[in-house]
Amino acid sequence: MNGEWEFYPHAFYMNDYGTLPTPPKPDYINVSSNWGETLNPAGHSPIGYGSYRLLIHIHANEEQLLGIRVLPVPTASELYINGQLLASSGTPGKDIDSFTALKVPYYAYFYPKGETIEVVIQVANYYDYFKGGLTSPVLIGTQQAIEKNVWYSRSVQMLLCAVLLIHALYACLLRFIGGRIPGLLNFFLLIVSTIISILIDDERLLQIWLPINYDWMIRLFHLSYLGIIYFLFKHALLLSMERTSSSRYRWFDYTSLLCAGIVLFLPLQPLLRLGYFSIPLLLFTVVAVPTLAFRSAKHGNRNAMYLLLGGITITINTIWGIVSTFYFPEIGYYPFDLIFAVLAVAAFWFKRHINSTTELKLLTDKLLKADKRKDDFLAHTSHELRNPLHGMLNIAQAVLDDEANRKESRHKESLRLLISVGRSMSFLLNDLLDISRLKENSIYIQPAPVCVQAVASGVIDMLGFMSEGKPIRIINEIPESFPPVQADENRLIQVLFNLLHNAVKFTMHGRIELRATVQNGYARITISDTGIGIDKATIERIFHPYEQADSSVTSLAGGIGLGLSVCKQLIELQGGTIFAESVLNHGSTFIFTLPLAMTADTTKGDDSSPGNAPLPTYTVDTAADKADDMTELPAVSEPPSPAINKIRILAVDDDPVNLRVLTHALASEPYIIGTAVSGNEAIALLNTVRWDIMIIDVMMPGMSGYELTKRVRQHYSLAELPVLLLTARSQLEDIHSGFLAGANDYIIKPMNTLELKSRIRALTDLTLAVRDRMYMEAAWLQAQIKPHFFFNTLNSIVALSEIDTHRMHKLADAFSLYLHASFDFKNSDKLVSLSSELELVQAYLSIEKERFDERLQVQWDLKASLEMHVPPLSIQPLVENAVLHGILKRVRGGSILIRIAEYEDRAEVYIEDDGVGMDETTIRHILVRSSAKEQKGIGLINTDRRLKQLYGQGLRIESRLNEGTIVSFKILK
Repeated sequence: MNGEWEFYPHAFYMNDYGTLPTPPKPDYINVSSNWGETLNPAGHSPIGYGSYRLLIHIHANEEQLLGIRVLPVPTASELYINGQLLASSGTPGKDIDSFTALKVPYYAYFYPKGETIEVVIQVANYYDYFKGGLTSPVLIGTQQAIEKNVWYSRSVQMLLCAVLLIHALYACLLRFIGGRIPGLLNFFLLIVSTIISILIDDERLLQIWLPINYDWMIRLFHLSYLGIIYFLFKHALLLSMERTSSSRYRWFDYTSLLCAGIVLFLPLQPLLRLGYFSIPLLLFTVVAVPTLAFRSAKHGNRNAMYLLLGGITITINTIWGIVSTFYFPEIGYYPFDLIFAVLAVAAFWFKRHINSTTELKLLTDKLLKADKRKDDFLAHTSHELRNPLHGMLNIAQAVLDDEANRKESRHKESLRLLISVGRSMSFLLNDLLDISRLKENSIYIQPAPVCVQAVASGVIDMLGFMSEGKPIRIINEIPESFPPVQADENRLIQVLFNLLHNAVKFTMHGRIELRATVQNGYARITISDTGIGIDKATIERIFHPYEQADSSVTSLAGGIGLGLSVCKQLIELQGGTIFAESVLNHGSTFIFTLPLAMTADTTKGDDSSPGNAPLPTYTVDTAADKADDMTELPAVSEPPSPAINKIRILAVDDDPVNLRVLTHALASEPYIIGTAVSGNEAIALLNTVRWDIMIIDVMMPGMSGYELTKRVRQHYSLAELPVLLLTARSQLEDIHSGFLAGANDYIIKPMNTLELKSRIRALTDLTLAVRDRMYMEAAWLQAQIKPHFFFNTLNSIVALSEIDTHRMHKLADAFSLYLHASFDFKNSDKLVSLSSELELVQAYLSIEKERFDERLQVQWDLKASLEMHVPPLSIQPLVENAVLHGILKRVRGGSILIRIAEYEDRAEVYIEDDGVGMDETTIRHILVRSSAKEQKGIGLINTDRRLKQLYGQGLRIESRLNEGTIVSFKILK
């Protein structure tokens, strides 16, 4: 297939089908060049009409379907193949009156006839003053090739429009759902303008889909590109609005508005003569957008990088559009740089929205933390105020109720404790008042010479009641000869009280030491302790208001977080400084300085200063050396007696004052009260004696009341050991947390003594009822003699009656004794004599020995009084279990040893056998109560639980597979 275009200006060539004669020798031109030089050699005007003719020579046997595609032609054209009109765009005419403008691409298919194909394209242009004729190549080929070309070009444009439409939709959604986000409307209009510009150019899909005339096509073309220019620049301007004044670019708004007015209201002919009049604005935007974006990114705006990338790609798109239009029109539509530009701008908005959401989340978290701090502050303030208040109320109530046993010394101690608690509460209230006064600068300092040693001794005496029951020594190493400081005595007392109070709260054992030295005319006072210490992150903020090492409801020692902040400001008001040094888990040291009252005598070198001389010490031992008339708490190291008939209460609180108050409140009740100042001490006490109820404070050091309750529930059920929580918070989530941890009940401070006694009585009644049920369960289990054991024994008696009547009588006597002991009502008692228990054991072993003869060997090692009391049915189930599940599981049988040893304070029972033994897994699960369906027997479990209730310790099991088992327990006297 070959041929060459011929151009006939100012004539419509119709060959043999029209009115024109055979054309003269043609003027040949490049089909893609402007025909203005040929139509009007003098002025090169593209206005006029003409025809293009192409003869294509093919082989005669080529009869496949061919196609031809004509790209947009300014401004009307018709396509003829072998004289037949196949397609057109508008209506070309010899003058403007017979002319209809339309500029859209078209294509047609045809079958060749003969060896020559004549292609004629008639073109007329009366509007476009810059170019006319065939300015783009005409594509001729097979049907498949033409369809592929059309499909590719239109599909790419529609795909790009679909992508842009998605961005426009989410912009609308964000606009109406997410509120008035600045610049979002600009982004939406930018996308809409881009979509219109795509649909109105190249394939001109908008004109194909809608009946838009040439006039509005031109206006929409200019408006769409004006929209892209304007809204893109507004985007860049919005990004750098913080650093660029928008008023300096007002001319851009006015210029864009003027251009839009020209497009809308200027007649078509003058508008067409103006051509691409918006190119200056386009070039300005192409330069300004990357510049503004780069400037904003340079100042630290990371989001500007997306807009910078978009501006660069738009610049490339603009340059490439100009080059392809004038130099490479055959390349076709190229959408990728525009896609990247839109995606970059969209990424900017996504990133900005994500940043806004993140900032909103951070702000929300900050507000939630502030709200939580407020709640924690109120909770801790409530706790700190309620504790001394409930202590004062209960001490006064205890004094009032003690009419039967009025002891003057005891009442004096109670009143002394009441005064100390009230004084502590007054210091707390002072801190609350001072924090607001310090903010308003309304605190007045009255400095005067003050003896630090005397003030420190008074504060230590004042804090003595707080440290009772704790193994802490407060040592005052400030000498009496230490020079006075220039300070407000009341404020110095307040500072020392707060610092020592913190040291006592956060020190579980060890020492708290006060020292003082002289340095450069200032007194350097040091308070060090061996407490829990403070981490580096916390020590930087502990002097801020409301700050604590742990502000949660279960923090180590409560507090409202004001003391250290008040101390810092009071010290600074008096001309000193304060700071802290600490190592986590190794104690803390607080150091503050105050000016000396007489600097003339104290500004010598450190070696001669009184602070570096040997110092006399003043020691307060808080765990001993108490006055004889002081009311003592039950010592933690010496638990209450394991008597059976008295209710035992274990009170756990880190504040010794609260423990003393609780002891005073329950003094009139027949209770045995044990105390512990930490969760670990309470757990240790659980393993030494049986407790009937635990009273636990929620806020405790190291292990909170919630955590301690969970630990208790790992070994004791709700009925076996009730837990009563004391809390200063009445919020539902706190109460819910207590019940989830395993508490039975709770009391909100300040508690009423009558309410406390009533709740304790209700819980202990439940415990006693459950305990009685366990004894009845043991008796019932023993009474339920297994049928096979009963019938086997009877069969043995019947068999012996035939061969050995003496053995028959002996077995019958043993069986009678066994039945009598099994149905004895004493089995429901809490304790029986050892002789009664062994009588049942002996009867059972006699029966089994008679039945199994040499397979069962029994040994006894009794070193205990038969009058000693033991829990009923505590030995017999162990012996039966050893015989049935240990010895008799072997074919050859085995032996069992029953050993009982009595000591001064206890007795120990051992049941040893050389049977089949157990593996570790069986040992681990044998004393664990499972579901009713899985439970095979509860004799051992019942015995273990009863022993724990009585003595705090249950069964101990040692066993090796195929070697035997040892089961033992202790009986406390």
